[in-house]
Amino acid sequence: MDDLTESRWEKQKYQASTELIDLPNILEDVRLSLAPQLIETDAIIRQDLKVSEFTFVRRKLRSVLYNLMNNAIKYTPESQSPEILVQSFKEDGYVVISVKDNGIGMGPEVQQTIFEKFKRATKMVDGSGVGLYLVNTIVTQAGGKIDLISEPGHGTEIKIFLKQD
Repeated sequence: MDDLTESRWEKQKYQASTELIDLPNILEDVRLSLAPQLIETDAIIRQDLKVSEFTFVRRKLRSVLYNLMNNAIKYTPESQSPEILVQSFKEDGYVVISVKDNGIGMGPEVQQTIFEKFKRATKMVDGSGVGLYLVNTIVTQAGGKIDLISEPGHGTEIKIFLKQD
C-alpha cells in the first residue's frame, strides 16, 4: 500500500494544473459524495465563506475537503450528530479554509503524529491512517501549511493555508 500511494501521488503531481476554484461548488460536490453518511448521522454542515474563488488544483482541493469532512463525521461520538463549520478567508497571502467539528478531539500526543502516514487518532473508528497524510502532502507540496486546534472531548479545527501568488 505504501508504494502504491506514493507512486500514485508522484504521477498526479505532474498532471495537475491550477484553475479558478468555486469553493461553494466543490463543497456541494463533497456533500453529495458524503450524503449517505450525512443522512445516517443527521450531520449539520454550516458555511461561512468570505472567499469563494481562488486558484488551486480542483481535484486536490476536493480530496482535502472530502478527507477533512469525512473525518469530522467519523470521529463524532454516535450519541451526537456531527456539526461541521467550514469557513474561508484571506490571511497574509493565503486563502485559509477551516473545517471545525464537535467530534472526539485529540490530545497533544496524537496531534504530534496525526499527519504521518498510517497514524490514526483511535482504532475505534474504521480508517487506514492515510487521509490526513494526503491532506498534509497536498497542502505542503503546494507551498501551504496546516494548523490543528483540538482538545479531547471538544472537537477539532483544522485550518489549511493555501498560498496565493
